[in-house]
Amino acid sequence: MTLIELVEASAQQLTDAEVSFGHGTANAFDEAAWLVLWRLGLPLDTSLESLEDNPDSKANTPVAPAECAEVATLLEARITSRKPAAYLTREAWLQGMAFYVDERAIVPRSLIAELLVDGGLDYWLHENTTKMLDLCTGNGSLAVIAAMVYPEVVVTGSDLSADALEVAAINVKKYALQDRVALVESDGFTSTGLQQRGPFDLILCNPPYVNAQSMSQLPPEYRAEPALALAGGTDGMDFIRSLFADAPGHMADDAVLVLEIGNERVHFEAAFPELDVVWLETSAGEDHVLLVTHEALCVFAEARRTG
Repeated sequence: MTLIELVEASAQQLTDAEVSFGHGTANAFDEAAWLVLWRLGLPLDTSLESLEDNPDSKANTPVAPAECAEVATLLEARITSRKPAAYLTREAWLQGMAFYVDERAIVPRSLIAELLVDGGLDYWLHENTTKMLDLCTGNGSLAVIAAMVYPEVVVTGSDLSADALEVAAINVKKYALQDRVALVESDGFTSTGLQQRGPFDLILCNPPYVNAQSMSQLPPEYRAEPALALAGGTDGMDFIRSLFADAPGHMADDAVLVLEIGNERVHFEAAFPELDVVWLETSAGEDHVLLVTHEALCVFAEARRTG
């Protein structure tokens, strides 16, 4: 069997098993290619195109029966466990960077990473931007990317989950950023240790925002992730309400907060109709990530207090 034949056969298995995607891949072929290449120890960017399209293609490389058996075992684990592939490989990719991940933390897939790497936030930053916070850091991927994109900035990654922070520590060490990325356990801004590291010039937050109805309908792959990192209450806005109430007291005067809310824009606008926000364009459109200034949050808080 050739490499491309093995990938195509694996993709068909995944399709027939009706597994769900969304943790780094969007379809059966891409997921099959990831699992096959990883299991065979090949680079994930190995070309599977035809030789006519790419002379360097490895598509027709023969795969030994023993290696096919190893792939079959991995495919069976993916299908029977319904765990995201990243939990099986212990590796997830975000913006071309590999991160360690396991069941203690959500699989990283934040759209905020795009904005960091593509310079989508640069307009809102300034020469005094020196302190960043990645709130709900999970496996630490956004904190690591932010530290690499902005080498003059000190980054704090914070999470309620001590387990997730153990995973984040692996990634901070992986990229040798221990001197510039601190990890703090905190429920929102409640930790004194986190409070003392502010005020922050930029806050990134990919919080639990999935509403209760959507949580009840999630495929098994998503239910394999920590519910703490996903469930946002009845309308998905529970954590965000607390965030908007507490964040202004921990932000510099000209700071901004970047928030990812997935598919919850309708619920967000229903919960905060008077809040002035800027919707940021990502590969998923203009409805998933927003930016709000410290000034706008203060105006919002005052209006809520007096209204």
